[in-house]
Amino acid sequence: MSISATAAPQAQTPAPPDLAALKARQQATWSSGDYAVVGTTLQIVGEQLCESLDVRAGQKVLDVAAGNGNASLAAARRWCEVVATDYVPALLSRARERAAAERLKIEFQEADAEALPFAPASFDAVMSTFGVMFTADQDKAAAELIRVCRAGGKIGMANWTPEGFIGQIFKTIGKYLPPPAGAKSPALWGTRARIDEMFGAHASAIQAEPRHFVFRYRSPAHWLQVFKTYYGPLLKAFSALDPAGQAALESDLIAQIDRFNRSGDAGMVVPSEYLEIVITRR
Repeated sequence: MSISATAAPQAQTPAPPDLAALKARQQATWSSGDYAVVGTTLQIVGEQLCESLDVRAGQKVLDVAAGNGNASLAAARRWCEVVATDYVPALLSRARERAAAERLKIEFQEADAEALPFAPASFDAVMSTFGVMFTADQDKAAAELIRVCRAGGKIGMANWTPEGFIGQIFKTIGKYLPPPAGAKSPALWGTRARIDEMFGAHASAIQAEPRHFVFRYRSPAHWLQVFKTYYGPLLKAFSALDPAGQAALESDLIAQIDRFNRSGDAGMVVPSEYLEIVITRR
């Protein structure tokens, strides 16, 4: 028998994910529902991030994947010169309304986090709260944050961790609607190892602090109703499933809330871990 006939078959290299298709899918997801209804409850995270970044009046600050503007508003309250970007125009419109109501000066610009329309070293601080972590091409997005931040400037992020409540929500959704083969989990942005991998070569210092945002709702059922209606990833998940699948997903989500819930009554008080990252640009 020949050697070629007895040799073990070579493993085929999996095809790389279609990042353009993934980006289109993600953009459609975040354009559905009305994330601003959920996003506005997260305002405290933007305030905390600005404090950790120690932003100063007059600094040029970029908020990437700004959503409805939590971090942008926080920086503007500190008299920074703020530019807020997102690739979902409806969310920028919500942020613009909030800024107008508070008489805060913010420049809004539709932009893709993977191709920011700014010159290198344009900003003193670049930040993102639960935004850039959902980009399709993680390395490209990280490279853009690095590129537009000046030497000695800071990059600040708040990213859900894999083990935290929202990280586990995405894991549960993945049981019913698996992500495309080869796609990297957004929750990797909530790990120190991945942050070091993407930013370490361009950083003089990296601080990563686990923190918790606490979801406070009338009940687990109230949280589920709000998220099914307004939060794109859950809205899309439920709309893609048949009635039996929807019932099973709902049951899994309620069980997950019960595991995290510390209300002690019929309400919902669920801490969700996120990683707050402050990178000093080399």
